Amino acid sequence: MTESAHAEGNAGEQADRAAAGVRADRAAAGVWSGSWVAERLGVELAGDEALPALLGLALRRNPRRAHLLVSNVLGKHVPQSPSVVYGHGVALGRRVRDLLGAEEAARAVVLGYAETATGLGHCVADGLGPAAYLHSTRRPVAGVARAGGFEESHSHATSHLLLPRDPELLAGDGPLVLVDDEFSTGNTVLNTVRALHERYPRERYVVVALVDTRSPADAGRLEEFAREIGARVDLVTAASGTVRLPPGVLEKGQELVARHEAPPVEPPTEHGGGPSARPARPGPSGSVARVGLRWPDGLPDGGRHGFTTAHRERLEAALPGMAARIAEALPADARRVLVLGFEELMYAPLRLAHALEETTGAEVRYSTTTRSPVLAVDDPGYAIRTRLVFPAHDDPADGPGERYAYNVAGAGFDAVVAVVDSAADTPALHAPDGLPARLAAHVPHVLLAVVPSYVPGAPRAPHAPERPSMLPEPLRGPAFSSYAPDEVGWLLQDLSDVTLEAPTEEREEAIQRGGAHYAESLPVEYQPSEQYQQLFHAALDTSAARLARAVGAVTEVVLTERSPRPVLVSLARAGTPVGVLMRRWAHFRHGLDLPHYAVSIVRGRGIDANALRWLAEHHDPADVVFVDGWTGKGAITRELAAALRDFEDTDGVTGFDPEIAVLADPGSCVRTYGTRDDFLIPSACLNSTVSGLISRTVLRADLVGPHDFHGAKFYRELAAADLSPAFLDAVSARFPDVTDAVDAQAKELLSADRAPTWEGWAAVERISEEYGIHDVNLVKPGVGETTRVMLRRVPWKVLARAGAGADLDHVRLLAEQRGVPVEEVDDLPYTCVGLIHPRYTRGATGADGRAVAL
Repeated sequence: MTESAHAEGNAGEQADRAAAGVRADRAAAGVWSGSWVAERLGVELAGDEALPALLGLALRRNPRRAHLLVSNVLGKHVPQSPSVVYGHGVALGRRVRDLLGAEEAARAVVLGYAETATGLGHCVADGLGPAAYLHSTRRPVAGVARAGGFEESHSHATSHLLLPRDPELLAGDGPLVLVDDEFSTGNTVLNTVRALHERYPRERYVVVALVDTRSPADAGRLEEFAREIGARVDLVTAASGTVRLPPGVLEKGQELVARHEAPPVEPPTEHGGGPSARPARPGPSGSVARVGLRWPDGLPDGGRHGFTTAHRERLEAALPGMAARIAEALPADARRVLVLGFEELMYAPLRLAHALEETTGAEVRYSTTTRSPVLAVDDPGYAIRTRLVFPAHDDPADGPGERYAYNVAGAGFDAVVAVVDSAADTPALHAPDGLPARLAAHVPHVLLAVVPSYVPGAPRAPHAPERPSMLPEPLRGPAFSSYAPDEVGWLLQDLSDVTLEAPTEEREEAIQRGGAHYAESLPVEYQPSEQYQQLFHAALDTSAARLARAVGAVTEVVLTERSPRPVLVSLARAGTPVGVLMRRWAHFRHGLDLPHYAVSIVRGRGIDANALRWLAEHHDPADVVFVDGWTGKGAITRELAAALRDFEDTDGVTGFDPEIAVLADPGSCVRTYGTRDDFLIPSACLNSTVSGLISRTVLRADLVGPHDFHGAKFYRELAAADLSPAFLDAVSARFPDVTDAVDAQAKELLSADRAPTWEGWAAVERISEEYGIHDVNLVKPGVGETTRVMLRRVPWKVLARAGAGADLDHVRLLAEQRGVPVEEVDDLPYTCVGLIHPRYTRGATGADGRAVAL
């Protein structure tokens, strides 16, 4: 039996007004967004008057079906007002409620189809009332048993899984409401109902779709199938019609795709410029920053494993606060904002967009990324005007491949809020060709919001034992460090009374043989000779102004792009002098008194999770900016990103941005930096005596328990040799002299393409092989890292760029003192590279005592 009617209620009125608006827009443009395909393929769309407003046409890059019906109100391929998208789904749900009656509606379960209808199905469930919701998925989840599955024959990705947290969700005898965006042949619905009815027979099914485009031949199949299984099957749609396809349409469509497919190279699309049909390449780069949503703990991110009325109540209560955090993070002048969901993650971004639309003066639009490969043609008579291409970033079960965002480039958006789940917040997402970078090439501001991926039965903190509710307050000078108490708070524990030092060669042998981790002991503090100290002071005199410019520039970038009142968190200890200087610049130039903390991060072990917990309890994670001195090959950059993902999984705390702000980025590993020049930063010349008399951090199981911060020592006995205040004062004294230069440098940085190229990592891999080391952890690029090799490790040789000048005077002196050869090399991307002696290894281990995974 078939039932169709027009939208009802407030949501239905919104949908009607939206459809009228779409029709008016098309009429004003004088063209239907399906005319390009219709004219070239002879495809006809006949039926309800509303169909052209609801649908456009595009060409699939798919050998199984030539055309694609592109919905203007679904929020998948075409950015649309979230109230319009939500209104259409809710209106359909209310019609199902009226069809079933209140009693049956209360017993119903709604099932949406991945990936396109996951959000639509959820909206239908909202309109239906107290109905549980589940959507199919193409993402297997470890530990969750399948409750069913089915195939979608025409799709580019066919296998659907049903993974409810509670298998009884599908076992009840109430009506099952199946929701898809398009009811074209009926095959998908028949496959679903047949598979489920064999396991969980019931008396009634309702099929819901935005449009019914079945051919006359297919129209009777649903009723025949209902008689076959002995159940009632109803159909509810917003509009109906027929797509008439001429003979040979598949071949003609493939020929059209081949003829119009974009070449691999194109000029970049300017912000707000005309659309381009070609896959976007990075152009003028906008900013990319994270925004912390504070998603409620344990609330499912969608219906992959089931979504109940209790879940809905929690989400409704949390939406205003999450939308407010997004609004606060948006630029004040953003007038047109897109909230971009992620494949199956459609409902959460839609509701965030809807709440944002209701609370901000900006024009808000909503759409999602997709796996569906579609040709883009820059023509007003074609539904897909532009295409952004980026690699899959959620470790999909079917392997790597392209993903797409349509009609975003050239659409005039001032900002995009990209919403992904934590399972998709991977290095691939943040790679130079990842989604944020692709968006930033076309949109001035990109915000990344991460929703914790919900896994049924997963404990909130599987790797963390019960811990005290109160963590200790930060250590401060003069009791711990020679810095003033307001300059930095150390989220560390004081191990000053513990003997941790070992001879350098002894440490190197233990580390490389895998008998110890480098963070389990400390090198004996290098005591500089009078000649070396003279070099330090000469270098500081020469570079103080250059350092001041870099400090000012990186601070201005942070204040502009990351947060107007950031919480500076330096990576102890090399990052801490830089954090102090950035704090001083913010106060000097803007009168800001920024909080600054220092935390420990250990390669191979991650960042101090207890320090993150303390920060999350005292500050908004979205305001935290991690600070380091410089980048080498980018190992710590990667370490931090991986550690923060692990922390989200174990603690459910989101919002920490893994993007490090550094003084110098010679390795091209980050977007936030003061300079990419590889020059001498005098704080790299010494150890604790230029870092507040604090040792490098220590992580050893017998000293650092599960409730403790990582440890460090305060070398009070070296106070007479302490140069920490002198270093800070020498640089900050130059602030008034470099103000104009900083303004120019910051302006240049903010308008530049600062996407990381990771060219330093590539150079390190090449050097590792050329010199027979076969371990990137034994290759330390850049002046700062080379200095560390000379002071803390067993150096083998130093590679110096031909013609390098005074920046290497201290390295040459150290090399002479330790009998280390300095080899000049042409075309070296760094000023110098330090090679650790591989004597104790056969190329299999690095400084963390384990094999290196490249």
